[in-house]
Amino acid sequence: MAWIRIVDEDDAEGLLKRLYDEGRRRAGRVYQILKISSLSPEAIDGYIKMYMTMMIRPSAPLEKAEREMLATVVSQVNDCFY
Repeated sequence: MAWIRIVDEDDAEGLLKRLYDEGRRRAGRVYQILKISSLSPEAIDGYIKMYMTMMIRPSAPLEKAEREMLATVVSQVNDCFY
């Protein structure tokens, strides 16, 4: 089993604390996918901005459910459980 050092929610400061707080507001908790990148909050911030642009933006030609379905299929093809 791999071990990845993370910054715990109680120890987060600055940008990371803001990102953790936003994650908790969105989902009711901070997902592990954010915590494993906690040593690089700038990377998390960039990922979230990219995700919001790709998956949430209202002007996208596909419905959100269609984009989520495509992401699920690609993950399955790539043997990615997440």
